[in-house]
Order: sequence, then C-alpha cells, then structure tokens
Amino acid sequence: MALLPVSYTIYELCISLGIITFKMKSKAYHIFIIVICSWVFFTEFVVAQLPSHKISREEYIELYKDIAIEEMNTFGIPASITLAQGILESGHGNSSLARNANNHFGIKCHKGWTGKTYHMDDDAKDECFRKYKDPYDSYKDHSEFLTTRDRYAFLFELEIEDYKGWARGLKKAGYATNPRYPELLIKIIEDHELYKYDKNYNDKKANRHRPKVEKEVVEREIPDYGEGFTPVALGTVAGRQLFSNNNVKFIYARKGDTFYAIAQDFKIYTHQVYKYNELKKKDVIKEGQIIYLEAKKKSSKKEFHVVKPGENLYDVSQLTGVKLSKLCKYNTLSKNATLYPDQKIRLRK
Repeated sequence: MALLPVSYTIYELCISLGIITFKMKSKAYHIFIIVICSWVFFTEFVVAQLPSHKISREEYIELYKDIAIEEMNTFGIPASITLAQGILESGHGNSSLARNANNHFGIKCHKGWTGKTYHMDDDAKDECFRKYKDPYDSYKDHSEFLTTRDRYAFLFELEIEDYKGWARGLKKAGYATNPRYPELLIKIIEDHELYKYDKNYNDKKANRHRPKVEKEVVEREIPDYGEGFTPVALGTVAGRQLFSNNNVKFIYARKGDTFYAIAQDFKIYTHQVYKYNELKKKDVIKEGQIIYLEAKKKSSKKEFHVVKPGENLYDVSQLTGVKLSKLCKYNTLSKNATLYPDQKIRLRK
C-alpha cells in the first residue's frame, strides 16, 4: 500500500508525458514512456493483490493491549488472560478465522447467535463460527461470553492478578479441550510479561459487571476434548470407565495414576502401556490424560483433523487414535513439528 500514492503521482505524470509525446516524432521515446507506465500499472496491481503480512506476537500485543485493558476495566477479566487467549486461539491474529472473520477467540455460533457467520472445517465439517465487523467486537463478545455463563462465574472470585488461577480455571470450566491449555496461557503471559497490564485494573468500574456466583462449578468426571472427539462408552472394568476411540480401547487417567497401576487393572504389561501411547518410562501421567490399552490404528475413517490452538502432532495422535509415526508419514512432518491453528492433518493416505 505504501507504493499507492507514488503510483498515482506517476500515473498523472504518464498522462502528461503521453500528451507531450504525441506531439513529438521520436518513436523510441514513445516506446520508453509506454514501458514505464505499463510497469507502474502492473506494480500497482500486484501490490494491491498481495495479502497483508503476518504479524508477530509483539505486534499483536501492541495492537490489542489497550482493548484488553478496556475490557478488563469493564468486565473484570484480566487483560493478561484476554491477550494470551487471543494470541493462542488466533495464532496471534494470523489464523484464517481471525483474518477472514475477525474472530480471535474461536467462538462458535451457538444457539441464539443472530450475527454474521463464517463456516470452516473444525471438529466437524463446515462448522459455524461468529463473524465480526472488526477485532474489537470479537474482544467484546469474548468478555460477554465469559460473564454470562454460569460455569465461568467462579473465576470472578479470583484476584485480578492471579493469571495462573484464571488459566487453570478456564480449563476446569471447559473453555478449552487441550489438556495443556493452562500451561500454554501461562507461558505466553510470562514470556511477554503480559501480567503488567493487569496493574491497570480499576475495581470500581468492573465490579458491577461480574456475574453472581450461585453455585460452585463441579469438575467433570470425563474430560471434554471437543465436539470432534466422540468416544464410545464400553462399560466399567476394575472400577474404571472404559471407552473406545477409532476402535481402540482407552481410559482417562486418574489423579496419581501410574503405568504400573493401569497395567495391573487391565492385566497387561507395563511396557505395553508405554508402547501403545508412544510414551517413555520417565513420562508422568496427568489426570484426564487419554491412555490407550491397545495399539492405535494406522489410519482413521475421518480424512483429517483440524488443529486447535496449542496442539502438537502427539496430541492429534491421541485424539484420533492414529499412530504418531503414520501421521508423520501422511503429512511429511517430524514428530516435533510446530502446528498452527486451522492446519489440516491427514489421518490416512
């Protein structure tokens, strides 16, 4: 866009020169002017077609920190949390959802939404997402989303500068499906010192917008991994709920679970638990983690998986029940490859 004013100046000059050259007899000069003007028009056209450049996290923070602070002082949500969620959910403004729909928080249409919509494949094919006039409306809707739903009410009892509590609380309330969501938010906040914006909080302004806490949020027994993850319940074995995903049996790990304890409950060897889940002996099992009890498949009936913010290739393997090595092969990726929001990962040849 920086070339646009210059091109208009040269355009006017070309017209003037064109009028002059018609009065001159030099054919070579005529050709020279035509070439120059053609180059200017071509350059302007190409520049106009180029997409805007991808922005860095630092640029994103600079662009939206004031909006996050304003929302904090209106709704009582830490600016650090809002910014970190925006960065994570939108790939710091570079995801297709952010660029095409100004949706920075991945909020879907849901029942009752009457605004504009944007459709794209996510957990299911052609899902409906909210489309906004500009990013500011996305930030405002994010605030209203958190303050009008009972399951998030307990968060507003936390101190505004307790960003770690907010990050963990969002996961507990079911905002995100990624089990590492709190850690990802906290890392972004600390890497970029976003907590400093929480010091701009004005308690008197924000209190009136806090929802009333009517009841405590009860943590779900079964973790929510998103709409696209639909395991089949198989019953109970050794006092544990057993499920199937992609025709592979699995359980959700309990707090304090070990490979040995799981192996004992299901009468398999400890090394099989490592192998089936592509883990190492030194790895620590987390509460709610998907643990397969038999080998994952080489492929899935689903054609692809749409990456959510913060997911890596191992997460995709566990969510789809497809071996990590096969995902690497189908997508020509290394197991440690960096994935991006909205990226499609093939689940079969």
